[in-house]
Amino acid sequence: MKPAPDLVLRPLLAPLLLAQGLWVRTRAMRLPEPAGPRSGGPEGDGGNGSGLRLLILGDSSAAGVGAGSQGAALGAQLADELSGDGPLCWHLEAATGATTRDTLLALPRLPQRQFDLALLVHGVNDTTRFVSPSQFRSRQNALIEALRSRHSVRRFILSGVPPMQQFPLLPQPLRWVLGCHAGRLDRELAELAKGRPDIAHLALDLPYEPHLVAADGYHPSEAAYSLWVAQLARLIRDQPG
Repeated sequence: MKPAPDLVLRPLLAPLLLAQGLWVRTRAMRLPEPAGPRSGGPEGDGGNGSGLRLLILGDSSAAGVGAGSQGAALGAQLADELSGDGPLCWHLEAATGATTRDTLLALPRLPQRQFDLALLVHGVNDTTRFVSPSQFRSRQNALIEALRSRHSVRRFILSGVPPMQQFPLLPQPLRWVLGCHAGRLDRELAELAKGRPDIAHLALDLPYEPHLVAADGYHPSEAAYSLWVAQLARLIRDQPG
């Protein structure tokens, strides 16, 4: 099998890719993580009462960058949508720049409680750091197993790595190279979930129209978060409990 074109050309393009990466880091608009609650649910049970106990872990998109408040971001919107199905407690632990490895290292900061369902939102920062597909899959699997052991998580949703070739902020050929690598990492998530009823993969298939991209040309807008939440909610409801 012939190697992928981007892997063949990456060494030749390395000086240009490095220069473009530095330009993006220094010139890009930096949007903050929005303010607002990162947990919620019935008071007084420590998150261990009846109903769904939801944990959300991930990067800047999980943290809601691109939204004006946590209420309009991924976690709170998803919790609000799912709360219509019954009681729900939720907790968000996410940070700008977080890779899968960073989330693994941050697990001791999680509250000491059980969760039923974990939504994992990773891949963009693993992509920009060119984490290998095998290492990415290994770390995702390690994260899943750690959450099973520490927090008794029974169900997992792996939110897909977005198609970075659609990100307006990124110049070419950096956009193309990152898009190719993001696709490889997303396929690893799909394979990790394949044949496992307790793990589901959501291919992040948004139309990437201008109104769905935040002002920085990189993160989702509030409208995109709403579409993403609708897709996640459908998948969660269809997943065996």
